[in-house]
Amino acid sequence: MTNHPKVDHCVEALCRHGCRAVRGYIAALQTGQELPEASRLDAQERILLQQELQAIMAVYEGANSSCPL
Repeated sequence: MTNHPKVDHCVEALCRHGCRAVRGYIAALQTGQELPEASRLDAQERILLQQELQAIMAVYEGANSSCPL
C-alpha cells in the first residue's frame, strides 16, 4: 500500500473489479482519462494510483502466475 489513505482506498475499490478491469484502469490513467473512482485524487495521487496498480499487476504477469479474474 501507499500510506496515502485516499489512494489506498481507490486501489482497493478498483482491484475489486478484477485483473482485466484493472488493466483498463491503468491504460486509462496512462492516457490521462478520468476515472470516477479517482475523482477525488489530485494529479500526484493519480500518478501514485497508477504506479500502485502497475506494481500489483506485475505480480500477475510472472511466468507462473495467472490473473484470477
